[in-house]
Amino acid sequence: MLPSQLQQLRAKVRRMLSVVIPTLNAEKSLTRVLAALIRPTVRGLIKDVVIVDGGSTDGTERIAETSGAKFVSAPKGRGTQLAAGAQAARGEWLLFLHADTVLQPGWEEEVETLLERLEKRGEKGLDFAAVFKFALDDFSFWARMLEGIVSWRCWLFGLPYGDQGLLVSRRLYDKLGGYRPLQIMEDVDFVRRIGRRRLVFLRAPAVTSPERYLNDGYIARSSRNALCLMLYYLGVNPDRIARIYARR
Repeated sequence: MLPSQLQQLRAKVRRMLSVVIPTLNAEKSLTRVLAALIRPTVRGLIKDVVIVDGGSTDGTERIAETSGAKFVSAPKGRGTQLAAGAQAARGEWLLFLHADTVLQPGWEEEVETLLERLEKRGEKGLDFAAVFKFALDDFSFWARMLEGIVSWRCWLFGLPYGDQGLLVSRRLYDKLGGYRPLQIMEDVDFVRRIGRRRLVFLRAPAVTSPERYLNDGYIARSSRNALCLMLYYLGVNPDRIARIYARR
């Protein structure tokens, strides 16, 4: 491809991306998450950042407004909040990101390269989605073990979770009906509808806070997550699964 053609192609994909972040009392982690989205090398790619809040009582709204993000209120529940954020976003591509997951330097280059390649496919390129590599902000053996398990789960079953982020075209998002108003398993529900063949696994890591694993214990929390996933596949109502997930 000629340099002039490459520049034209890059111009098409610039500022196509909306980032949607559901929050609930997320002041401890939100600043770092947003810092990865407002660096000079990233600004040309992102059209807007939408913070969808489920009723925070801490400084979440102040942090969002200071960063220049759009702040939207929605009923509590990650599925409901993600759907509201998608509706408020303006980009042609949507990046759904948890409020305790920080994208690492260089993520924007990989995303931009992917969008450029998909742009070459025309409308067919809009029928793909992508996720980042799961990582935890913890140096322990258990963190590395869990990262390995997640890697195998993604490779064997094509089943990433929401803490890996999800990049999806608005066309595909709308085509599949978007996020459903689920209290839990909203990420698994949507990824299953996307399907493994339409998923791209990026190399760039999305580093998630280990706080919940440290508080509950890696084995206990991982076991509860696996139980909830099994119940979901057995057809148990997500509201009931949410109650099980919330137990300590």
